[in-house]
Amino acid sequence: MRIVLASSEAVPFSKTGGLGDVATALPKALAQVGHDVSLFTPFYQQIIAKRGSSVPVIEPTGLTFRVTVGSKHVEGQILKSSLPGSRATVYLIEQPHYFNRPGLYVEQEQDYRDNSERFIFFSRAVMEATRLLNLKPDIIHANDWQTGLIPALFKIEFQGSPGFERTASIFTIHNMAFQGQFWHWDMLLTGLDWKYFNWRQMECYGHLNLLKTGIAFADLVTTVSPTYSREIQTPEFGCGLNAALSSRHDDLFGILNGVDTEVWNPATDPHIAQNYTAATVAEGKAACKAELQRRLGLPVRPDVMLLGSISRMTHQKGFQLVEQCSSMLMDQDIQFVFLGSGEPRFEQLLTKLAESHPGKVATRIGYDEPLSHQIEAGADAFLMPSEFEPCGLNQMYSLLYGTVPIVRAVGGLADSVVDSSDENLANRTANGFAFREFRSDVLFWNICRARALFADKQKWSSLQQTGMKQDWSWTHSANEYQRVYELALEKRRNSRPTSDSTTRSVVGS
Repeated sequence: MRIVLASSEAVPFSKTGGLGDVATALPKALAQVGHDVSLFTPFYQQIIAKRGSSVPVIEPTGLTFRVTVGSKHVEGQILKSSLPGSRATVYLIEQPHYFNRPGLYVEQEQDYRDNSERFIFFSRAVMEATRLLNLKPDIIHANDWQTGLIPALFKIEFQGSPGFERTASIFTIHNMAFQGQFWHWDMLLTGLDWKYFNWRQMECYGHLNLLKTGIAFADLVTTVSPTYSREIQTPEFGCGLNAALSSRHDDLFGILNGVDTEVWNPATDPHIAQNYTAATVAEGKAACKAELQRRLGLPVRPDVMLLGSISRMTHQKGFQLVEQCSSMLMDQDIQFVFLGSGEPRFEQLLTKLAESHPGKVATRIGYDEPLSHQIEAGADAFLMPSEFEPCGLNQMYSLLYGTVPIVRAVGGLADSVVDSSDENLANRTANGFAFREFRSDVLFWNICRARALFADKQKWSSLQQTGMKQDWSWTHSANEYQRVYELALEKRRNSRPTSDSTTRSVVGS
């Protein structure tokens, strides 16, 4: 199968969150099972330059193109690279005015004012580059609002044209909270007829909504966990698009993300103090824990539970719960390690906790890839009390590293973490602690529950073994995507050729 994936970020070229990891891991997994995979992402010159030698060689293809964005004719170039250890090809879209900036989407905590124009250009560039490179894809797979226009462009302008005769489109939602919603006049930038600016397709409460656009026009829609695919069809989690998603119920699939085990594997991880497996986790984690405590200035105490957190410090990630019970947490004999950045309120809270409790809390503001590996290996438990969580990756990293997760049972967290109830402990299916109510007292109680079980080394070892022996790799996820691709192609073969009937099928009317 020939597959084109489009993403606004992809490791090691760029990253702000889980999308960057998934956009790399899925192409690698698909290529490994024999598919011909091409990944398109913007060429963020300043960001890539900062990443230095971690970025593979990027070469010009010699191909240039011109696309129309509103009243402008915008030129771009196609660069070529690769993913380390993979046969997947990477194409980077170079357009300095749009992408040679300090940030991907924001600068000094403010969205770029032309984000709509930037990613409308990128979506048109992906379609034009796919045509110029003669990729002839079976599948075009767009991801999140930044590429939400691609399914519409394919359906309206490219479907059935040379090179796209047998193509089907997939759109993946990674986070409903980010929708690419812009004022209605930005519809002019898309170059599409105003008739598509309607409540079923591209309009949402009077605005252009690029996430809704992808949902409406793609042949099939996926999201990043089975539970999240059900949640987003409800008002609580649908962020205003639950009706649009419910109308695509039969075309909506939840596929849990996997872990790139070439990067996240305690047996081979070059960043940690001592490598280990499920058979040697006790001694391996002890060495990693002691080294982490030393590095962060915490007392080296094997007996105290060390609780780690690597996260955006935001309301979505549940840091208001940590804030509300922080005084009670500081009264417990527990150590805490926080790594990440986000809302100033939470950054300041965690920084002050470290300053006032230097033997108990270590806080590092910012992004540090080696330290994130060291926290996963050195912590005993991992904190992830999210208000909502489409998939989550750190809880799966934690399970692989024998670091017991404490999570709120939503989205992908509910699909991967099995609570340590008496029944689950008895039948050896438990691998962590999961709670439903989004309350600080419930979070505090579960942290205390984990601390009590940590004192029982036999039961704690059982939790670690269960998590480490489960298959969290991308193999299963890639097989699920392949199944959805095949369903999309079957749907495309069975669809009527006229554009009017195709549009009715897409919007579910």
